[in-house]
Parts: sequence; structure tokens; C-alpha cells
Amino acid sequence: MASPTKEIQKAANSKELPGHVANRLQAALYKEVTYLIQQGVLSVSDADDAVSYGPGFRWGVMGPTLQWHLGGGANGIQHFLDHLMDPLAGLMKALGTPDVTLDLKKTIAEGVSQMAGDHSVEQLAQEENKLLVNLIKLRAQQAQVLAAEAHA
Repeated sequence: MASPTKEIQKAANSKELPGHVANRLQAALYKEVTYLIQQGVLSVSDADDAVSYGPGFRWGVMGPTLQWHLGGGANGIQHFLDHLMDPLAGLMKALGTPDVTLDLKKTIAEGVSQMAGDHSVEQLAQEENKLLVNLIKLRAQQAQVLAAEAHA
């Protein structure tokens, strides 16, 4: 697997589109998150947990396309594409578009305030950075182990 720096460089060299590739992906997910919050399907906290402990947890290890490859079982991505992509495409069509109102913004702001509690933005950022650095170190260690196993 490539290093984060190489991945960012690759994205920076991609076809011109409005917004950075990573921001566009983040916006696509957050669009559905805000829709689910607005529809009363999830609270702000539940939405964050669903992402953090669902796909976000796995995406810290490998991206969504390799995750679908794993999800395809023994035949990998081809099985996924042949048997699971059409239902996923149907789900994609059913995703919502939130009406970004003052009420929605208030709901999100209140939910985030409850989740943050007494922690400042700076404290939360420091905790996030510490965890991200540890994840990067762990991924680098795993890459070294895999490289050594490949050469053994």
C-alpha cells in the first residue's frame, strides 16, 4: 500500500475538478450524513459513530475499493461487481439530498457541542492528531512486515 504522501500527490495530479479529491469524497459522505440527521434517522452523535466505527474504521486501514474486494469473498472484486454492485447502485440512487436550513445547522451545532463536551477544539484536534500519527506508524510497520514476508 502506498504512503499517505504518495496518495495525496496522486490525487493532486488527477483530472481538474472543483475541490480537492479528498474534500469531494468527504462532502459526498457528509451529504448523506446531514440528510439522515435532517430526516431524524440518526442523531449527530449516532451519525458520527456510524461512520467512525463503520466504514471510517476500515478506511483507516484500506480504501473503499479494496474493502469491496474483500467483501466479494474468495472471488474478490469480480464477485462484488457481478453480484453486489447492482444493489449498491440502487442504494446510491436512493441517497438523499438534505435541505440545508437554519434548523439543520442548529441541530448539527447542538449535537457537536454535546459530543465535544468540555473539550476545546484544540484539545480535540490534538487527540485526533495523536491517533492519526499512531495509525500512520502502524500502517508503516505493517508495510515493512509485508515487504519482509514478500522477500522471504
